[in-house]
Amino acid sequence: MNSKTTSKEYTATGRRKTSTARVRIKTGKGSFLVNNRELNDYCKTEQQRKVASSPLQTVEMANQVDVTINVSGGGGTGQSGAIRLGLSRALEKMDGDLRSSLKKAGHLRRDPRKIERKKTGQPGARKRFQFSKR
Repeated sequence: MNSKTTSKEYTATGRRKTSTARVRIKTGKGSFLVNNRELNDYCKTEQQRKVASSPLQTVEMANQVDVTINVSGGGGTGQSGAIRLGLSRALEKMDGDLRSSLKKAGHLRRDPRKIERKKTGQPGARKRFQFSKR
């Protein structure tokens, strides 16, 4: 048995808008890799970093698990939201007792908001062309 199979790895998927994050966690020293880059290098704003790592802060396991994430689609906000959901689901698989604290903080909820499609005969999803009476 080699050293890579000694700690169990937990996987989960998170989605937000058009972003999809595939999250893998295992017990370790606290590394956080997103698309083979550190979280601080990958996320452009402090807000995105906070959202992405918030499940670990909630359950106070930031230095106890190694997180590896592949994320694609969408922009920064959607990707950080997808990471948050995927990470929460993986932590729940790892330890079922964490569910109540994650759920209370709202991390296990899938955000259903997406961009509304543009309709024909209009310049946007809801905007109308200017009306002229005469």
